[in-house]
Amino acid sequence: MSLNLEQKKAVVAEVSEQVAQAQAIVLAEYRGIEVGDMTKLRAEARKSGVYLRVLKNTLVRRAVDGTQFSGLANDMVGPLVFGISTDPVAAAKVLNNFAKANDKFVIKAGALPGKVLDAKAVQALATLPSREELLAKLLGTMQAPVAQFVRTLNEVPTKFARGLAAVRDQKQAA
Repeated sequence: MSLNLEQKKAVVAEVSEQVAQAQAIVLAEYRGIEVGDMTKLRAEARKSGVYLRVLKNTLVRRAVDGTQFSGLANDMVGPLVFGISTDPVAAAKVLNNFAKANDKFVIKAGALPGKVLDAKAVQALATLPSREELLAKLLGTMQAPVAQFVRTLNEVPTKFARGLAAVRDQKQAA
């Protein structure tokens, strides 16, 4: 079923809005994937905050034209699913995990703002920790010195209390 001009403009506007906020775009060929598997992929993408759509390549080329992702237009060939995310790792992670489980699903390319990535670079990007994981590690690193300082300060009264208890026990025994 083809789209009329107004519907095409609406799709281009919707994709342009997603691309304007995007930190990463990943393209994958879905030829031979069953509908049930694609539904699982869409659910996983939704859960991870990834905008995932099967679109006509010409419409996406119009949407990325003039953006930092315009270099990706050369890789838009064949039946593709587009994963767009505001987290630079999320789209790569979702599509790469799905590609591991489905050999017919092939990652073709990806892009970060101003940089086009090949399939191997997208797979490498997928192995990076997510933004939340990195923030948690940073917070843990920042809290470690403070926690150690508090434990050190707490040790002085604890040792004093243990010393008093030992003197008390010694006097009771005598």
